[in-house]
Amino acid sequence: MPRLCETEGLTDIQEEILKAVRVFVDEKILPVATELEHKDEYPTEIVEGLKELGVFGLMIPEEYGGLGESLLTYALAVEEIARGWMSVSGVINTHFIVAYMLMHHGTEEQKQKYLPRMATGEVRGAFSMSEPGCGSDVAAITTKAVKGEDGDYSITGQKMWLTNGGSSNLVAVLVKTDEGADSVYKNMTTFLVEKEAGFGETAQGVTIPGKIEKMGYKGVDTTEMILEGHRISADQVLGGAPGKGFYQMMDGVEVGRVNVAARGCGVANRAFELGVSYAQQRETFGKKIAEHQAVLFRLAEMATKVEAAHAMMVKAARVKDKGQRNDLEAGMAKYLASEYCSQVVEDSFRIHGGYGFSKEYEIERLYREAPMLLIGEGTADIQRMIIGRRLLDVYKER
Repeated sequence: MPRLCETEGLTDIQEEILKAVRVFVDEKILPVATELEHKDEYPTEIVEGLKELGVFGLMIPEEYGGLGESLLTYALAVEEIARGWMSVSGVINTHFIVAYMLMHHGTEEQKQKYLPRMATGEVRGAFSMSEPGCGSDVAAITTKAVKGEDGDYSITGQKMWLTNGGSSNLVAVLVKTDEGADSVYKNMTTFLVEKEAGFGETAQGVTIPGKIEKMGYKGVDTTEMILEGHRISADQVLGGAPGKGFYQMMDGVEVGRVNVAARGCGVANRAFELGVSYAQQRETFGKKIAEHQAVLFRLAEMATKVEAAHAMMVKAARVKDKGQRNDLEAGMAKYLASEYCSQVVEDSFRIHGGYGFSKEYEIERLYREAPMLLIGEGTADIQRMIIGRRLLDVYKER
């Protein structure tokens, strides 16, 4: 089948990486995704295959055992993986946010300690900002770290919505401290919390209660994390810099928003593929439904939205790769891709008619997965606020 969203200006190495990922998706993910999703089963074999491909070390520098590729390469690989099964791209996303934060904010000791093992997938990352009492309002977190006389910290609180919460063994956790400035955004610190993979008490004072049951986005484990006087060394403060946690997390979230945009592009692309294929097979009133003007117009709109979202996602990744601030572009990409993904999936669902409501058809799974993208890494309303405020900065009257 011809492909939408071909990206120009890629190197031979990038093309080779994406081709390998595409083949893996077609051969190893798509044939089993719906079955695993319906069982809510963790994709162990798929994850092991991605380790062998080097995907977990895609952006980690070569000096730490990774491939040293760009955010664009990573985003395009995620787009391919999400086309196969969005949950698998979620397994990778939080891992890369933690790796990115270590690369850009960690001490050299922290980089040496974690990045080589993250590149192989031996150490798997998760990150945690949200709590039961707050979502987009990061400043409202209540989990707190108190520094003792011996220089170590004690962390107490409850965190929420950890993707990879059970399967990870390194969690970047945002907490409040008594250190830093008076500003609420300057009294937060990121800690690198080590734990065992699994559920229950996975480290002293760290409990992962179990998986949160979800409408979609199944397979990948989404959890809470309870910290009860968890003792942690000052060496585990990201970058050795108390009070810098909010800004470190926001830098990581910009990468995460490009990832969510890429996921939206991948899911939308798959929904379009399913819709255009079904429309050329199904017959009503004596002809293929693709020949009916209403369906034909719907397909045209779907393809246009897929291409537009892809272009915005690529732009956001390229701006970040240049070392420039990309919160405006990342916000636009995340907003556009998640909204368009939801619309394209629904249009494909409508094309399938009654069969789209059947679990035998793949579009049913996509229909339950797409809504998560409207919420993850900041809701649509939050993205509009970010975009609007940045636009006022850029176009400020002089």
